[in-house]
Amino acid sequence: MGKLKLITLFYFAFIICQNQSYGQERDTYVILISLDGYRFDYTERFQPENISRFIENGTAATSMIPSFPTKTFPNHYSIATGMKPENHGLVNNSFFDPSKNTVYSIRDRSIVEDGYWYGGTPLWVLAEQNGMKAASYYFVGSEADIQGIRPSYYKNYDGGVSNLTRVSKVFEWLELPSEERPRLITLYFSDMDDVGHAYGPSNDSELSKKLNKLDRELGALFEGLKSIDLDINVFLVSDHGMVDVPRQNLLNLDKITENIAGRIVNNGALAHVYLDNPLELEQVYLDLKMIEGPFDVVKVKDKQYYKNTDSYANRLGELLVIPDLGFYLATSSDMMKYQNRAAMMKTEVFGEHGFSPEYKEMHAIFYANGPQVCEGMKIDSFQNIHVYPMIANLLGLPMPEGIDGRLEVLAPILKEQER
Repeated sequence: MGKLKLITLFYFAFIICQNQSYGQERDTYVILISLDGYRFDYTERFQPENISRFIENGTAATSMIPSFPTKTFPNHYSIATGMKPENHGLVNNSFFDPSKNTVYSIRDRSIVEDGYWYGGTPLWVLAEQNGMKAASYYFVGSEADIQGIRPSYYKNYDGGVSNLTRVSKVFEWLELPSEERPRLITLYFSDMDDVGHAYGPSNDSELSKKLNKLDRELGALFEGLKSIDLDINVFLVSDHGMVDVPRQNLLNLDKITENIAGRIVNNGALAHVYLDNPLELEQVYLDLKMIEGPFDVVKVKDKQYYKNTDSYANRLGELLVIPDLGFYLATSSDMMKYQNRAAMMKTEVFGEHGFSPEYKEMHAIFYANGPQVCEGMKIDSFQNIHVYPMIANLLGLPMPEGIDGRLEVLAPILKEQER
């Protein structure tokens, strides 16, 4: 988005909201809710009752632009830290760290809970550092000891825990005595990511069924918050969108990289190539470029996708193999798994993400509602790194140095404070 367009957009947003004010006399609370895989257009397509009402009485963005790569862990942590993946360290869902000689994997609990992998200062760490209690019923990084700190209350991830159990715990936290009560709560639901992967984002029947259930559960949360006499601002976000991938669009990565001497870490929409001998970069690059297919090969040092290759350069590798939108990289063993899954789910189309955020299909959501949030406001698309400084400011927390997000991007959605 051009700078002039951004300034113009938020000038008009300020005009809309300037007559709305908020008397700042009590503590502010924030609930940050992630709806994993909730694509930017799902609300308009399916008109979920409670989410739609939430938007009508608050602020909604056309979309929220994820960071590259549009995967779950990098983008949740970008929202949590206000930093792009190459700056906070989670450069993908899986990647190799030569310094530790280890592959980070979201499936490995010992790694996920190890603070070594996480840079930046997540919102819950910032809150705890400043004497404010935080709670998390799942959010990427909240299980790890980051800068020696975890939220006062947190849960180790268990996808089998029902959404209503998670909602009930939020009410328990908010009913604690004031000195024990968390003022920042994060909450996570995987429903739309699960159904999107299984059937693809074009399967209206399966998507609407899953979304209607999720909407009812969110409705229970929204309704229950009305009875709590606290100033609670709720932010609904997602990490990425989703695109259809027909099974015939799977690309055999083993064949593409069979002559490479090095380690390949595949994330489907992006494969990192870590060469045994980095001096072979130019030759390997030329060899890969000679292979015909719906994919591209780029050098990390060209900064086409990861704009900063300084902070965590060793985690990026030397080359990236990137399939075209709607195609997906799979190893030979993965190809068989997809075939079995297609037979089990009775579908030849599934959903994936991780592609460039330049594709609108990868865009996420941002909705906000609460006593300090402007009502009936619509704003243009913005990058997810800007959520962090807005929430930090709302909670009265100091802004850490070195973040990529800017307060001025989302400050206009907040009501002016009267003291």
